[in-house]
Amino acid sequence: MYKIIGADGKEYGPITAKQLHQWIAQGRANETTKIRLEESTEWQTLGSLPEFADALAQPPSLPNLPAAAPPPAKTSGLAITSLVLGLLGLISCGISSLVGLVLGIVSLTQISKSQGRLKGQGLAIAGVVVSAFILLLMAVTVPSALSKAKAKARSVACMSHVQQINFAVIKHIQAHSNTCPPAATWCDTIQGSVFFDTFQCSAGDKAHRCHYAFNAKLDGLSVDQIKSPAQTVLVFEAEGGWNLSGGSELKPKKPRHGRMIAVGFADGHAEMVEETRLPQLQWEP
Repeated sequence: MYKIIGADGKEYGPITAKQLHQWIAQGRANETTKIRLEESTEWQTLGSLPEFADALAQPPSLPNLPAAAPPPAKTSGLAITSLVLGLLGLISCGISSLVGLVLGIVSLTQISKSQGRLKGQGLAIAGVVVSAFILLLMAVTVPSALSKAKAKARSVACMSHVQQINFAVIKHIQAHSNTCPPAATWCDTIQGSVFFDTFQCSAGDKAHRCHYAFNAKLDGLSVDQIKSPAQTVLVFEAEGGWNLSGGSELKPKKPRHGRMIAVGFADGHAEMVEETRLPQLQWEP
């Protein structure tokens, strides 16, 4: 039996030679370790005892430690950005979605090559899908919205032209003893009171100098003879022609503003009227 002094300076034992061999193998004792027989008082180094030479010649066995855990995977920043930009496409008319689509594809490539160091594949896929959907949605809706906005602008401009022409005719009436202008020359009569392009609708055929007509029933008539000025047509949108006058038969062959026709009334107001309702308006004074 043996006793030894450990690295902490404390005395251990008695232990058997077998146990000591195990301690040597485990690295708990080496050739400089102090040792003595249990019945002896003389300390020696372990390396001086030949019975332990073979054990000391073997490197100490290391305990089986678990493999170091890999660092946690990081969520791809590009994947997050792709999804955010894709959603923002709803308010950027798809511009940010285009960037989101590209970033989503790039992030998917990076994630697949990262060997587990990057995560966020679901976010990247969502970014690609959302971005592609919004781009498709914008491709369908934006041209339609722009077309509707353009049509609306033309309608408003046409309405403004009718109001200006209406005002010019009424101004002439007031300056000529409340008498309506001659139907055959009404455009010539008022052309000095409006800008020339007022006679044309932006949606009309540019070959025509004027896209509006005068109610022929009011030719040279005194407005005092008009019973219901607010319901009686004074000028209206027509197919086209200078000094054109007549009735509802002169309406555009194809309405320029959906199903609506711009009409000015003898009391000075103007409105958009459905094409089918045009013949039902007050044409007689």
